[in-house]
Amino acid sequence: MIIISNNVVDVNTFIHDYNPNDIEKDIITKMDLSKSQYEYDSLTQFKFELDFRYSIVIAAKNLNKGDMDFRTFRKSICNPDYWDRTKEGGFILKKGVAPSDAIKDISINSYKYGTECATAMIIIYYQALLNIFSANLFNRVFPNIQLMNWHYIDNLLEDVGFIKKRSDYFPGDRRYFYNPDVDPVAPEWQGENVIDLSNGLYYGHGIGIGDADEIISELNKFRIKEATTSSYLLDSAARPDFKSLADIK
Repeated sequence: MIIISNNVVDVNTFIHDYNPNDIEKDIITKMDLSKSQYEYDSLTQFKFELDFRYSIVIAAKNLNKGDMDFRTFRKSICNPDYWDRTKEGGFILKKGVAPSDAIKDISINSYKYGTECATAMIIIYYQALLNIFSANLFNRVFPNIQLMNWHYIDNLLEDVGFIKKRSDYFPGDRRYFYNPDVDPVAPEWQGENVIDLSNGLYYGHGIGIGDADEIISELNKFRIKEATTSSYLLDSAARPDFKSLADIK
């Protein structure tokens, strides 16, 4: 059920008036059929979440099309014109560089970048927001960006670092495939952070786009010999605080 300003939304009327794309329609339908209540203070908040979720999916697909390499933190690389690489293997925005330009460069010069899957998720969220916010607003809201999994994430996006059980899962959610029997010589494959792309497909940096079986099959290649437990998708997800982001002006 979807509730906006204390009123239950007539989904058919909303779809007719708003004309959502297929991914947004998938989100709306799942929310409407859910036993949970999805409440919003305003129509603007609800539309923002739809727009942002769709933008996350598009950003993930675009990152998949690029040439950013999969690397451990120890071997990570970035474009030194926009970022300074830390000793830990993360990337800090270079002084004097506009945050929006640095985030755009990851798409423009993707071959100059290499990192692991968690940092790729953070990049996707920033790129998705940049598709919604103006460059000026983005630069004002995120003046100091540091890219490295969840350890240095901006407070406004900190919720994407916490994965937990949800009553429903939607396109744009961050999910996680866990590999409990990972080979200790390849700890980077202990799991795979992915973006839910809708229709049973996921994007994970280093693996690409595939369904759950395909991602599990890939992770299972990096198990110890005589492993007995398959990789599996956790019944949980992380997602940003859509309402707080929607209220930014």
